[in-house]
Amino acid sequence: MAVIHQTSMSPGKLELLASWLPTRTWYRASGRPPQLSKAGGFRLDDPAGEVGIEFMVIADSSSAEPAFYLVPLTYRGGPLENAEDGLVGTSLHGVLGQRWIYDGTHDLVLVAQMIALLAGKAQPQAQNSSGTPDLSVIVAAADIVSQAVESASVVDGADGTDIATPDGVIVRVERLLRSGGVSQSPHVTAPWRLPDGTDTRGIILTARI
Repeated sequence: MAVIHQTSMSPGKLELLASWLPTRTWYRASGRPPQLSKAGGFRLDDPAGEVGIEFMVIADSSSAEPAFYLVPLTYRGGPLENAEDGLVGTSLHGVLGQRWIYDGTHDLVLVAQMIALLAGKAQPQAQNSSGTPDLSVIVAAADIVSQAVESASVVDGADGTDIATPDGVIVRVERLLRSGGVSQSPHVTAPWRLPDGTDTRGIILTARI
């Protein structure tokens, strides 16, 4: 079980993401600097207890119509080998010290737990509380054998990221989030907050087998 420390990070996650998001193919540039805030999210546990796993929903209010992005992140105590393309940045954690923060689509620990989630074998956890299941995350589970992932190909597109594993599973990470939506494929839905303080929800992950 991951332990959530109520402490600071320097630079903060939103500071790092303000520089990183505009470099992504799925980011909708407004011509102004990003104006980011956290709009939702949840966590998953790393069975080995080594890697922090968080799915953040980020609101960008730099344009007249705010955009909402899903950013899966991993937090590590050292650099991840051969994952330079996925590095968001480094930050000093008030309890754990220096942390390396990665776009989790490039981290096989997160990929494995994401597949376990889609298989109905991982429990979403509250974003800001230790040991608290997040029942707002709803899974339409797939018949997938959940196991360690030894490699994966990652392709960013205009609206999302596709992750393909050698055993034929393709996970679609919806980056630009939209309310509602219907899918006949195995999928995960989650909520996020709108600027007026109300909640909406939509599809964040789908699987093709």
